[in-house]
Formats: sequence, C-alpha cells, structure tokens
Amino acid sequence: MSLLTETFAKTKAAGRAALIAYLPAGFPTVDAGIAAIRATLEAGADIVEVGVPHSDPVLDGPVIQTADDIALRGGVRIADVLRTVREVHAATGKPVLVMPYWNSVARYGVERFARSLAAAGGAGCVLPDLPVAESAEWRSHASAHDLATVFVVAPSSTDAHLAETAAAGTGFVYASALMGVTGTRESVDEAAAVLVRRLRAVTELPVCVGMGIADARQAAEVAGFADGVIVGSALVETLLGARDEAEGVAELERLTAQLAAGVRA
Repeated sequence: MSLLTETFAKTKAAGRAALIAYLPAGFPTVDAGIAAIRATLEAGADIVEVGVPHSDPVLDGPVIQTADDIALRGGVRIADVLRTVREVHAATGKPVLVMPYWNSVARYGVERFARSLAAAGGAGCVLPDLPVAESAEWRSHASAHDLATVFVVAPSSTDAHLAETAAAGTGFVYASALMGVTGTRESVDEAAAVLVRRLRAVTELPVCVGMGIADARQAAEVAGFADGVIVGSALVETLLGARDEAEGVAELERLTAQLAAGVRA
C-alpha cells in the first residue's frame, strides 16, 4: 500500500491525476494477459487493477463479461491471478491491485488470499461487492499485510454511507461515474463530479473515478476533478477487437498512451 500512496503523491505533485488501467487476468491467455497488462503500464498507466474473472459478475457489463468468459474457459485460477500480479509488479515496479468478487476470496481463504497477494507484490484489493459492514475480517488481514482496501461508491450513496465507506477504506476511494454496469459511454455524467465533491467533504483519501471513460478527451475531463482516472472496458474492447495478440498489444499501447496524454492535459 505504501507504493500506492507514493504514486498518488507523485501524480499530485506533478499536478495531474493518476491513470489506472483495468484488465482481467487470463485474458486472452495467462501469458498474453501478463504481456497486455505490462504494456499498459509501460505505455503510461500509473497503476493497474487486475480483474479476477468471475462467472457471475454484478458490476461488469458485456465487454468485461466476454473477456472473463474467455479467461474462465481457458482455465484461469487464483494461482494465475497471483502469478500475473507477481510478474507485472516485478517487471514494472508499479502498484498492482486485484479486483475480485468476494466469493472468490472467501472460497480461497481470506487470510490466505491476503498473505498470497502481499507475497506476490500486490498493493491491495478493489472490492465491488463486499459491504463495509461485513468487511472487518478482510480489513484486519489486509492491514496486517500492508494491503489497500478500496471500496466502490455510487452516485446514489447517501452522505452517511460515503463517510462510513471512506473511513473503512485505504489507498483510495473508487467513485462510480454512473449507475449501472461497466462499459464505455459517449460522455461523462455530471454525477461523477458531484460525487467527487461529496467524497472530498468526508475523506482525505484520493478519489478515483471509473466506469464509462473511453478516450483521451473523457480522461482529461475526469482528470480535471478527480485524483485518478480508471479505464477498463475501453482497454478490454481493444484486445477483443484485435486480430492477434501482437496487434492487441500494439493497439493497447496506442490507446493507453492517448489516455495518459489526456490525464496529463
């Protein structure tokens, strides 16, 4: 988690938002997924979230669901996710978080997952479906292993819920730009900026906005009011549309470089 904190301090000192990329492990294969995630970090992303493919995601739209299905049919397991974290962090030295649905962590073993993630060099977890009221066990183990616990909040959250969630989290707060599931949108909803202002009234943690950001223009817009810009579906869609792995990595590098330019604008 200290590396994550240092990264946000550096981007803030540079007068810009952090660019956070999301890609699922094992997509299109474990090895190709590692290469793709490395490519995004080497092309300008500051932080990466490695998705843990799940058969019944509650937050992900059709693009990420398709990638998850490919990874699951390829036989991806938690061990492959941890290998992805380990190799990406070792190669880039940048913060690598994982984004699992809670059932995957519970089945693997909460303490075991925290210990294994820390040993792999992971910076923490983004937990989209774990209620704060049920998170004490995870937060205890995460703290013991210096892992960030990142919760997701939505524009519909009450002020009391925002304060409770921010107080329980570490690393940063994931602010959903919209109601609904992940997927690219043509514009950034005004609710995102309002949600960031509401969060800043109750926490000093960095506030990062995700869901719906598709291009450099939108990244620049969100970077104007948030501490971090999270991009997932647009990157996954780029890989899905590639004719082969080499083209996928090249297109991923191109899009990431554009997004990085956007947050620096």
